[in-house]
Amino acid sequence: MSSAAADAPRVSVVIPVYNREAYLGAAIESVLAQTYRDFELLVIDDGSADRSREVARRYRDRRVRLLCHEHNQGLPRTRNAGIDAARGTYVAFLDSDDVALPARLAKQVSFLDRHPNHAAVGAWVDWMDDSGRPLGRVKRRPVAACDVAALRLFRQGIENTASLARTAILRAYRHDERFAVSEDFEIWARIAAEHGIANLPEVLVRRRAHPQQTSKDRDEQTRLYRQAIYARQLEALGVAFEEEDLRRHHLLRRMRKSGFTPDRAYVEWAETWLRALQAANARAARYPEPSLSQLLGGFWLKVCWNAAPNLGWPAAWQRFRTSSLRRWAWAGLRNDLFLRGPRPIAWLAGQGLAGPASG
Repeated sequence: MSSAAADAPRVSVVIPVYNREAYLGAAIESVLAQTYRDFELLVIDDGSADRSREVARRYRDRRVRLLCHEHNQGLPRTRNAGIDAARGTYVAFLDSDDVALPARLAKQVSFLDRHPNHAAVGAWVDWMDDSGRPLGRVKRRPVAACDVAALRLFRQGIENTASLARTAILRAYRHDERFAVSEDFEIWARIAAEHGIANLPEVLVRRRAHPQQTSKDRDEQTRLYRQAIYARQLEALGVAFEEEDLRRHHLLRRMRKSGFTPDRAYVEWAETWLRALQAANARAARYPEPSLSQLLGGFWLKVCWNAAPNLGWPAAWQRFRTSSLRRWAWAGLRNDLFLRGPRPIAWLAGQGLAGPASG
């Protein structure tokens, strides 16, 4: 073994940054404060016009490496540059406006060391405001790999800012640099199709909410890129679709957030669509069962519930009961409540890899 290989860290933490001088220092310090010490920290400045580079240069710790793009190249290419430069067996991503809790690396490295059949592991994320004060909101993701793999047909099953992955896997898949947004959903969907991805059932990263993050224009752009990801998966599953199907499919996971109330036509479409997905998967076996069916059943229950203001409660309930999807709905609801509701972390962790959908 060469001396360079012997000196290589186990983990390369990659922080892409573009004009985040106000937050970058907190992100760097959260990594330097990790209880797990065998890491390098790669700060990849993507042509910032502010003082982000100067912030990174303040840290004299030998584990901190600053790489700079002369011009802004976008997040997918910047993350790929971090993957290429990484010397560690594992790569951990962290967004430049977020912070990692002290035990993050230790717990995630331990998990991947003990589970060689998994390509990556994430964690839950909670929110803080612009000044770093907790907002009391937690973003939970499924625990077990089967549930993460099923969820990819609808949404991302792992938070990129809380992810730790095998470097070799990331180099084999890489971010698709054509995706201006949703590049993280795109790469994790491809990886989850062929490799195990799990989530530790506890908060290990704190995400910062601030005004620069969202806009209506970006929301519309995100929708279009996500629909492209759905289209790829539907083609692989063997499901025929139109552009309107993609738009409606996207609404399945955003009814409450978008203020959408399904009408009778949408309810009819949803039952036909969800049953078509289930039947196609029975033929193609692209997604784990019963995880996918439980997810579809949960969506059917949500569609009927949210349609009640338009259909009336008796009609909505009757419509729900007459569909074969109801068989899976209660398990889907149980899984959703399992992730959303408060529960002792010690109990959840004691479930190991079983996860909510495989009990």
